[in-house]
Amino acid sequence: MFDIKSFFKREVEKKLIDVDDYIFMPERVEMELEGGLLNCVLNSDGRVDIFYSKEGVTEVSSASRKHPFTSFETELNHGVYDDVIDDLIKEVSKIIDGSSKYFRRNKVLPSTAALPSKPPTDL
Repeated sequence: MFDIKSFFKREVEKKLIDVDDYIFMPERVEMELEGGLLNCVLNSDGRVDIFYSKEGVTEVSSASRKHPFTSFETELNHGVYDDVIDDLIKEVSKIIDGSSKYFRRNKVLPSTAALPSKPPTDL
């Protein structure tokens, strides 16, 4: 036998869970974390942008909103985006700890010839 009540209930739940149908109030949460600055931004379309900056190096990642009926700060407090934040911190640390075989801070680059202050007039 066909259960109309459960059919309508499933359809309503399906519509409520689709984050693309909502417009969110933009929010921003900033905090210092492991010597760097973490910015979590909830956009009006439900996209969450997470920025992590440390010692002049910045990494950015995006995630979709997980729970549309939960406040953004509550999601952050419950660790919903912790995996994304952990990846950002690892990437920034990897960049900071790395070094180039071409560029060194203690290497002095040769200077170039000085340009004349006045253009030549004998052209």
